[in-house]
Amino acid sequence: MPAPVVTTMRLCLALLLLISPLAANPVMDGADPHVIAVGKNYWMYPTESRSRRPVFAAYRSTDLRTWHREGTILELDKVPWVKEDGAPWHGAWAPAMAEKKGRYYFYYSVGPQNPTPSRIGVAVGNSPSGPFKDSGKPLLTGGDGFEAIDPMVFTDPANRKSWFYAGGSAGSKLRVFEMADDMVSFKREVEIEQPKHFTEAPFMHVHERTYYLSYSHGRWNDSSYSVHYATGKSPSGPWEYRGQILSSDEKHQGPGHHAFVQDPATKDWFIVYHRWETSRKEPPFRGTRKIAVEKIEYDAKGLIRPIKMSDGRAR
Repeated sequence: MPAPVVTTMRLCLALLLLISPLAANPVMDGADPHVIAVGKNYWMYPTESRSRRPVFAAYRSTDLRTWHREGTILELDKVPWVKEDGAPWHGAWAPAMAEKKGRYYFYYSVGPQNPTPSRIGVAVGNSPSGPFKDSGKPLLTGGDGFEAIDPMVFTDPANRKSWFYAGGSAGSKLRVFEMADDMVSFKREVEIEQPKHFTEAPFMHVHERTYYLSYSHGRWNDSSYSVHYATGKSPSGPWEYRGQILSSDEKHQGPGHHAFVQDPATKDWFIVYHRWETSRKEPPFRGTRKIAVEKIEYDAKGLIRPIKMSDGRAR
């Protein structure tokens, strides 16, 4: 091949890499990712697999592919009310972030779930990177067959009302509340019909005036874990079950506990989720869970097309 042609090909490849980085799925270690878009940045709040202490951290990205750990935003052992249940240990997992009127509200799960009930806390800050100050008491405590885990807060762009979703796991029960204006307390609980195949990890987003309630089904540490969804005309339902959109395949097991996020520039939607990188169908799975990103598509009826997990570019 003539030298000028080789040089041209190399220049084109270099330009392509600059325009479209070839970062591969999975994008990082971790689980239970919640992602928001703020300006030109995406912010992720996962359950950290590598942490020896129960802490939460913020990760930042400009492209959903390369993530930088911006630092710890909340240390569980520095929240006074956490130790009031008398449990010998406490876990920190499954956080969520919401913004309202320029302030940021960080919701997080506190274990154990047994023998003392799980709880959900909320901390407040002025930016997505914190610092965050805890509100001083649990927002919600489990009990009577309900596990207070996996919080998610959605603010409806139609009227700016904020809605709180939580629950699942052993109880497999979803509860929905309308948030008070302070975002650290509830205005009221809403009675709902339990979504079909709901286990845990609820998430709400709206696309073209349709409200999408998505959630995980199955056991978190085996191949049954998957993502299902339902649609409705309001954030509190009623919802029509639409099916499964993300499930185990020949290379990855247990995909779930996800978040949807929209690219502010292109308006494309993406799902950020965790999975086990293994072809083995039966646990125990080896290693840590990994976080991956896939682009999602809606069909002509507004239904989400089934998502194929990828190893490679996130978009």
